[in-house]
Amino acid sequence: MKAKYQGELTFGMIEPAAGLNRALDMRRSDIISEISKSRMRGRGGAGFPTGTKWNLAAAAISERKYVVCNADEGEPGTFKDRVILQEYADLVLDGMTIAGKAIGAEEGIIYLRGEYAYLRSHLEEVVEARRNKGLLGAITRGSTPITFDIRIQMGSGAYVCGEETALIESLEGYRGEPRNRPPYPVDTGFNNFPTIVNNVETFAWAACILAKGADWFTQVGTDKSTGYKLFSVSGDVEKAGVYEFPMGITIDDLLKEVGGTGAKAVQIGGASGHCVPAADFKRVMAYEDISTGGSVIVFGPDRDMLSVACNFLAFFVEESCGQCTPCRIGNVKLLDGLKKLQAGTCSMTYLKELISLGETMQIASKCGLGQSSPNAFLSIVKNFKEELMGRVSE
Repeated sequence: MKAKYQGELTFGMIEPAAGLNRALDMRRSDIISEISKSRMRGRGGAGFPTGTKWNLAAAAISERKYVVCNADEGEPGTFKDRVILQEYADLVLDGMTIAGKAIGAEEGIIYLRGEYAYLRSHLEEVVEARRNKGLLGAITRGSTPITFDIRIQMGSGAYVCGEETALIESLEGYRGEPRNRPPYPVDTGFNNFPTIVNNVETFAWAACILAKGADWFTQVGTDKSTGYKLFSVSGDVEKAGVYEFPMGITIDDLLKEVGGTGAKAVQIGGASGHCVPAADFKRVMAYEDISTGGSVIVFGPDRDMLSVACNFLAFFVEESCGQCTPCRIGNVKLLDGLKKLQAGTCSMTYLKELISLGETMQIASKCGLGQSSPNAFLSIVKNFKEELMGRVSE
């Protein structure tokens, strides 16, 4: 399997505005049918079917609707969206405009991560150039004129705003905290109007699907995880960077391509993902096995996995919004227990209590942050007992 690396990505081979020009000559329902036929699932990690989300928003009856691009790429080990925005911004804006026509929206918003402020001027230039070309604003190309424009709004560096409802709260000027669901954004989103929220990569692939067709997209991947996916690869590898692979690639095959053979573990999905030991490298990265938003962190044979777990938990202690008790207190307790383990003062009884706490957090936390923050701790404790047991006090 030949990897596509950085400048070789499919995105660079798509003719500018090809997907948008086709969409402008299609009925709204036909655009959604094409996306649904591709069976593309959101490339942000949750994996919700893109066609279904667009269809729900299109069916909502409202005087106003919104298209929001989630460019709040805050997951540790993930940097693919940054590359897409820098190199293929037009493709993302094509995808947003296609979505705008499909659901009947006239405004799109790019919610840009606070740490990506240096990208704002570049994106503003791309947006303005598209207005001058008639690709934004009053768009008269195609069979039926439409109105759709895009603006950029900066985030404030909060990891929790990667969750769509917390992102919408931030867009409205409030503290970024997850909302109770239902209602869902496709019914009651930004300013209480129907809103679709997709990430950067999803919009880019949507433009590709309209340009090349759904059948092209479904030729690769698995039955439940079609198409291609971008992966941010970092850690103990010879060639870190952004790679494109078909969905369903095994961890083993990916490591061979990036120069990571000999690794003892791979963290899939960033800090909130799962730590997979070498014995399980035949598993595949797909929604039916190991789901991922694209982060792949490789740990070589000399890495201390307990330090890895501490590093991830320290991140979540800092980034928890504090709204719900399981996440606000649970992450602190897990980190405290890991530090005791490092010091050799954690008993087996207390370690079991920490495991139970982590499992409770997965169930009781309000949003995906608290539900997934114990993942790395639980998987490391499960798969690397030989490294931990020597540090458990008798």
